[in-house]
Order: sequence, then structure tokens, then C-alpha cells
Amino acid sequence: MTTGNSPGNSSGLAFPVLDEHLSARLQVRLAEVEKALSGHVRSRAGFVTEAASHLMEAGGKRFRPLLVLLAAETGQHPDVEDVITAACVVELTHLASLYHDDVMDEAELRRGSASANARWDNHVAILTGDFLFSKSSELTAELGPDAVRIQAQTFTSLVEGQILETLEPGPDEDPLEHYLDVVAGKTGSLIATSARYGAIFGGATPEVQQALTTYGEMVGVAFQLSDDILDVASEAGVSGKTPGTDLREGVPTLPVLIARGTARPEDSRLVELLDGDLTDDALHAEALGLLRAHPAIDQARDYVIARAAEAKAALAAVPEGPVRTALEEFADLVAVRAT
Repeated sequence: MTTGNSPGNSSGLAFPVLDEHLSARLQVRLAEVEKALSGHVRSRAGFVTEAASHLMEAGGKRFRPLLVLLAAETGQHPDVEDVITAACVVELTHLASLYHDDVMDEAELRRGSASANARWDNHVAILTGDFLFSKSSELTAELGPDAVRIQAQTFTSLVEGQILETLEPGPDEDPLEHYLDVVAGKTGSLIATSARYGAIFGGATPEVQQALTTYGEMVGVAFQLSDDILDVASEAGVSGKTPGTDLREGVPTLPVLIARGTARPEDSRLVELLDGDLTDDALHAEALGLLRAHPAIDQARDYVIARAAEAKAALAAVPEGPVRTALEEFADLVAVRAT
């Protein structure tokens, strides 16, 4: 199991790749993706190019295209141009969703820079997201009808997840299950497609394609849920974000939902705080302290560790070697982040 200081991470890749040859190869291929992305966000109108390039140039881990490239290494022809195109498809889809997310969340910052809606306005941000979705669709059409079908299904799941996030669970619906559906749609679906595209266009067997799709969905959900735990449990500066941000904004996350669902009589003060306005610094600090001491944190960690283990188990059909090891290392990293 590796840590953030592992040799695999020194390459700047989004997750550990310990094999030096594979790591170097992925870095070269990822540079090709980056160059291609710069061309794909260009428009005949300079303003559109500027707006569409805004978040891409702000950085990002490029985790999804990296997963496409890595999954392609399980096939017979990982070097084909379709793999690069598929990597661009998933990253453009992801970027487009961020523009729309920021409008829905009224966010002012994204990746340390002003969000598009803050820099310009909501109309520009929404239309820029639409532009990127359309560019992603154009590229998907180049990959053939099966890719178009997969992309359409993925887009449906992603949008459904975004819509569900804005809705309260029904009276007979488990809030935790509702939230897990949101995460599976918003995060898990596109990461699953990233792994699936890589396997398909790299020429992997159907068994490996299915294994990587399952892995992608599981590890993607686990990664998002580990972020939920970091929001509560990490100290300032450790996770790269202010502790308790989601808590302050009233966002229901895994530890909060577990705490609510398993509340004991002695948790009445915590429940009262969670039901109230936590924009006040003193109340926010009190709620954060009580939540950190609650068994829900350990239960949330156990849940993420179990999902990461399931993701690794899904890789049984993937041949042993550097690629499978890198995928397993990423699942381990997700589990480590949660502890």
C-alpha cells in the first residue's frame, strides 16, 4: 500500500503507478490528451474559447482520462488514437458538469480560481457547459454507435444524479440510500465509463471490460465518500480544503447521514445543531467536534474501506501485472484517505 509520498505519485499522476516504465508511458500519453483537449475547447468565437478553457487551464488531476489510458493497457492495442479520443470525451464531460455544478451551488471558486459563473455570469457558465457537452458528443460520434450509446447512458445517470441531489428523499425513502444514488450517478457513472472506454478501445476482452467497468463505479463512489470523511475528520491544510465546509453549507454527506440514522439519546445536541444554521463559527465548531467524536466517523470509514475492497475484488479478471497493481494501489489509496 502506498502513500502520498510514493514514487508513483512523484510523477504527478493522479494516482500511484509504481512501475516506472508504465508511469513514463502514461505521462507521455496524458500529455497527448492535454494537447488534444486544448484543441477541442477552441471555438470560432474567441470569447467562447476563453470561457471553455477557463476551468481546464485552472488545473485538475485528469483522473478520468488517466483511468482511460491505464485501462487501455489491458488490451492488445493501447496506442490507438481512439483511446486518446475517449480520454478527451470523459474529461470534457466532466469539465462541462463542473460549469453546471457551480451554477447550481452558486460557487465562487473552482480549483482555486473564480468559477465561470462568478467571473462572468450564470448564463455564460451554463452555455459554456453546454458547449463542452456538445464537443464531447462530437468526439463520441467518432468512436462509433456503441460509444454513443454508452455516453448517452452515462449522461443520463450523471444528470439524474444532479437532479436527485437537489431533491429531498421521499417519506418512505432511506436518506442514506438516496445519497448513495446521487454519488453513483454524479461520480461513479463517469468514472465507470472511463475504465470501460479504455478497456473497449484498447482491445481488452469482454470479461476485462466488465471487470473494469464494475471497478470504476465502485472506486469512484468510494473516492467521493472518502472526501466526505475528510471534510469532517481532517485538520486545516491536510486535505487542501477548510474542514467542515460541507457541514457549514448543510450538505448531507456520509458521516452526517450515518450520525442521523444511528442517533442515540446522547446525540440530541448534535442532531439539533445539524438541523440548524451552521454558518455561525461557534456553532459550526461545536457541531464539527461532536461529529468527529461520534461513532458515525468510524462507520463511514468502514463503509469506504469495504467499497474499496470490493473494487479490488472486481479486478479478478484483469491479468496480474503493473496495470492491475496500479488499479489496486488506487483503491488502497482511497481506503487510506478515509482513515
